[in-house]
Amino acid sequence: MPEQLLDRATLDDLLRVASASDYHRWEDQIRRTGGCADPIHLTGWVLHKDKTTGETLHHYSTEGEPGGRLRLACGNRRATRCPSCAWTYAGDTYHLIRAGLAGDDRRDIPATVRDHPRVFATLTAPSFGRVHNQPDRGVCRCGTRHSADDPALGTALDPKTYDYAGAVLFNNHAGQLWQRFTNRLRREVAARAGLTQRELKECARLSYGKVAEFQKRGAIHFHAVIRLDGPHGPDTPPPTWATEDLLADAIRAAVDHSYTSVSVPAAGDQPTRTFRWGTQLDVRPVKAFGDGTEITEQAVAAYVAKYATKAAETTGATDTPVHCRRCRGTGRSPRYDRADSVLSTCATCHGTGLSEDLTRLDIPEHARRLMAACAQLQALYPDRQLARWAHMLGFRGHFSSKSRRYSTTLGALRQARADYRAAQEREALGLDDAEPDTVLVLADWQYAGHGHTPGESVLAATIARDLQLNRETARQALAELSAEGEW
Repeated sequence: MPEQLLDRATLDDLLRVASASDYHRWEDQIRRTGGCADPIHLTGWVLHKDKTTGETLHHYSTEGEPGGRLRLACGNRRATRCPSCAWTYAGDTYHLIRAGLAGDDRRDIPATVRDHPRVFATLTAPSFGRVHNQPDRGVCRCGTRHSADDPALGTALDPKTYDYAGAVLFNNHAGQLWQRFTNRLRREVAARAGLTQRELKECARLSYGKVAEFQKRGAIHFHAVIRLDGPHGPDTPPPTWATEDLLADAIRAAVDHSYTSVSVPAAGDQPTRTFRWGTQLDVRPVKAFGDGTEITEQAVAAYVAKYATKAAETTGATDTPVHCRRCRGTGRSPRYDRADSVLSTCATCHGTGLSEDLTRLDIPEHARRLMAACAQLQALYPDRQLARWAHMLGFRGHFSSKSRRYSTTLGALRQARADYRAAQEREALGLDDAEPDTVLVLADWQYAGHGHTPGESVLAATIARDLQLNRETARQALAELSAEGEW
């Protein structure tokens, strides 16, 4: 938590929590959540009994816990919501991406995957108007040399001519554009190998892992690891004709092909639009080990993991939904108007589809205009749910995703962590010698709220900083040992 003066109410609550007789147990719970900023509260009990004898092996109840509650990590992936849980999510994403680049014996991904053709590609959005930028040479078109932290970066040079509607509609259709790209990429690979698509399936498979990132201007673009495997995935070698050059050439051809586009019909005052990828396409081979370049397996995995915990807040937009909950952003009431048997206007948001007045939000004007464009286009494209995703500037896809056989899954990584924790618990309770089939587990849990009091928030933030410092210290020590050849 940044250094600042605490108000009297927060300070009083902090002293109350710190001086409580059960503070150490509360601190232990928060440390177990990793310093979660918004923990889930549960009440209930769990009972372990021997199936044969009926003997009670262990009994736990939240009645003896601080406030009578057990606190669990919220699991939110967004760093703006909970840095601690986002750190865990980023770690899982790192291992998922790296497993597809370097292999992982624990998850049946052989190290030979390093020999498969793989590239790191960045697909960007087209231009919707001139924005303030940092050119490699000279100054911005506005005549200013912007610093890296200048809030003007990415904002429109002329808001009156900037295509805000086109920008949010592109974000909204970016998922479909990616799907068309991958479909066309398979055709381009098959054409360069002299094969039909059916023959390609019998000898090679295209795999990828990707993450979405918002540029400063509010347009979405994708970073992707794209790999060529044998017909059954990473555990089978690719055909001899499969090379990184062939894959890179096929990617460029797929991006440029007319098939890789999405058409949006005209509606109201909006013209017909055809969206394609931008001209700033970057395709680089991924190196197994450092060779003077930054495109290594570790660098790529870390880069993808970093952006997996971010969203549109990087552009200055809100990180919480602003749509009307009653009508789910449609602006229409779920009830029919008896006069003409059509859906009537939502009485809560008065047809705007929003629960917030955008003019009162403390956000940059560029982000406000993009969010407002989502609300204005909702009536013209009701099936696109633009108002519901206004806080995401229209983007409604997954921020990180992968093909089926790229590597392991986030679910498998989380299950491995849960199994490890369960084994730790059995050992701590003295149940590690008991066969799992002989132990009956009875439990009753109920949701009891979430979050911290003001004083708890300050203490939880301090605990989270301590844990982060410990991780960084351990990581630095490990790096030093590795450099000295002692690890």
